[in-house]
Amino acid sequence: MSKLVAAALQMRSGTEPEANADAFEALVREAAGQGAQYVQSPEMTGVLVRSREDLASRIAGERGALVVDRAQALARELSIFVHLGSTAVALDNGRVANRAFLFAPDGELVTTYDKLHMFDVDLDNGESWRESATYAPGERAVVADLPFGRLGFAICYDLRFPQLFRALARAEAQVLTAPAAFTRQTGEAHWHVLVRSRAIENGAFMISAAQGGLHEDGRETYGHSLIVDPWGRVLAEVDGDAPGIAIAELDLDQVAAARAKIPNLKNARDFSVARVSGGVSAERKAS
Repeated sequence: MSKLVAAALQMRSGTEPEANADAFEALVREAAGQGAQYVQSPEMTGVLVRSREDLASRIAGERGALVVDRAQALARELSIFVHLGSTAVALDNGRVANRAFLFAPDGELVTTYDKLHMFDVDLDNGESWRESATYAPGERAVVADLPFGRLGFAICYDLRFPQLFRALARAEAQVLTAPAAFTRQTGEAHWHVLVRSRAIENGAFMISAAQGGLHEDGRETYGHSLIVDPWGRVLAEVDGDAPGIAIAELDLDQVAAARAKIPNLKNARDFSVARVSGGVSAERKAS
């Protein structure tokens, strides 16, 4: 099939996994009721908590994660693809993975993806984040072959690394994904530009489910979940930061059309970077 009805779920996940799983399930069921065949949730669907100690007390390994089990059951019951944008998963070495899961309509686990790039930043409004203190970064990019086309994975801060999306596009991904929990400050400045840019640069659809609003742990996220076409047009958006659903029909034939119009994937060339010096000042010459 070359067409797909896709939905991006906007959530306001809190500190309690069971409440988050219930909110996730309600939105998945609503999206499926609207005809969605593929449903994506935001980054950190299962729990959103800043404290490392509080996080450790609320998460389990992959097989014990409540929201993962719920996603698998919903995929099977509703006969849809359920893309759990990410949830925190405890690793055997004491670290945590920020892991995405994709389940097929029969409940089969198609693949997982661990966020590659850690959000280690100091913002000028006083916010400071050190994801690498808790999370272990992933080691591989992932592309999944699905009945509707090829899906490429990313999570949140990955959005700022265009080389990842270019690698996915070169692996013939037609739909790129970036579920996120963008801070309000960075989202207001860059969210729409980044999501649309990744679509335009790669002639691909972008689906980015987002967290939105003031969360129980005190953080504030931007929302504005987006579905963007290969020409950079916004097909659907949750306008604001409240929970909701962005849903749109994707015609995968538009990917080939966009890449034919602007064949930058074919025209790209390897190159070296030469660093040169010049413009020596008069004082320096005199010395």
